[in-house]
Amino acid sequence: MSGLNQFGRVTRCRSPKVEGIALVICLTWTSTTNAQILLSGPTVAQSTAASLSTASTDAYTLGPGDLLRVDILDVPEYSGEYLILSDGTLSLPLIGRFNVTGMTVAQLTNQITEKYIPYVQQPVTTVSLISPRPLSVVIAGEVTRPGSYVVPLLVPNSQTRQFQFYKVTQLLQQAGGVTQIADISNILIRRINPTEQVISVNLKELLEQGDIRQDVVLRDGDTIFVPRAEVLDPIAMRQLTSASFASERSQPFSVAVVGEVLNPGTHIVGLENGQQQEPPTVTEAIKVAGGITPLANVREIKLRRLTQDGQTEMIQINLWQLLQDGDVTQDIALQPGDSILIPQASAIDSAEISILAKASFSPDTIPINVVGEVIRPGVVDVSLDTTLNQAILAAGGFDERRADREAVELIRLNPNGTVSRQQIPIDLTSGIDPEINPVLQRDDIIIVSRSGQARFGDSVEQTLRPFGGFWE
Repeated sequence: MSGLNQFGRVTRCRSPKVEGIALVICLTWTSTTNAQILLSGPTVAQSTAASLSTASTDAYTLGPGDLLRVDILDVPEYSGEYLILSDGTLSLPLIGRFNVTGMTVAQLTNQITEKYIPYVQQPVTTVSLISPRPLSVVIAGEVTRPGSYVVPLLVPNSQTRQFQFYKVTQLLQQAGGVTQIADISNILIRRINPTEQVISVNLKELLEQGDIRQDVVLRDGDTIFVPRAEVLDPIAMRQLTSASFASERSQPFSVAVVGEVLNPGTHIVGLENGQQQEPPTVTEAIKVAGGITPLANVREIKLRRLTQDGQTEMIQINLWQLLQDGDVTQDIALQPGDSILIPQASAIDSAEISILAKASFSPDTIPINVVGEVIRPGVVDVSLDTTLNQAILAAGGFDERRADREAVELIRLNPNGTVSRQQIPIDLTSGIDPEINPVLQRDDIIIVSRSGQARFGDSVEQTLRPFGGFWE
């Protein structure tokens, strides 16, 4: 007779006679519809995550390190807990040692039952997985820490023996997360247990459509390969930054910022006010480097990034699109070893300079020197879009009695180490003009000379100074 009890177990009972004694032997096994351990994967050469069916504990294949509970009904001397040895064999009373690697729990149950037939009349066998072996998985490709990972399946600090199986996203988190140039739509899992197959996983569908089937449960011996995206999509890179299996950087790291910034070189990013923050972005790195110069071409910024296989990826960034359209995908999150190159603009647009001066990645002020015949000579802190005329006014304006208001001299230290001197005619009504009212750069020096009348008066005073005591 047989039946399905309230726990989802099928029970079959027989009443054989052994040496004149009537016995009632019941064989019980768990219905697959109520299984607590879920695994995936039909045995095929190639498959997709969506095509993998969900199965019970029978999908788990046994191997060295698994601890089993074997019960032979009414034969306690043959029952007990047994460990699968390193050579993949299991040793049981009377039966001896035999290989069980690659078997499912159901297959092992049937084989043990057959092996005990010569010793027990109509044996009823129950096999349970008490403690699974640790999961050994290799992760390669575009992850932060590629390599081999061994994770225990037992749930720690639990009063009863509980265990769980890891999914793809959980192991990616163990490996530090995927990089921003990873192609998560074509992750490959090479599986060798019980038969060799390749599974294609599309985690992009998991993020966009909530397709949980893509988060495949892993098996011992799996190899996960995360390929590099053939085309770098700023939107996809931004999406990856917020994913649960994205790379998380808790420690500051260095990046190189060169070109049209105030302090080119290597800078530490990733820590603000001593507190952990979101992954640093391109604009934050530019700000750490002192901000852009007035000559920066923010439309053609290049981000150079090293991939896990040692190749170099060049990512084009247009921060003007960020300022005008609010396209935050242009503000790409950084990774250790990144290099940012900001080229020089071929022409200066006065309207654009005013907008750039208010950007978050522009310096708040830059220092310049105004010396000579002005009201307040010395260092003046001005905004990025300050012109020569505005700097003179910031220094209090010309000294009306002594200043030469026809022209001033501009001295500039060039990036190549040379110094340029330029005589610039003064026209206080002019807008931005490279010839008569240029936009200033950090550490520019403006020299306001004396007028002819002031020079003559100073010469007369100098000449008459020795006779000062005589006249007194």
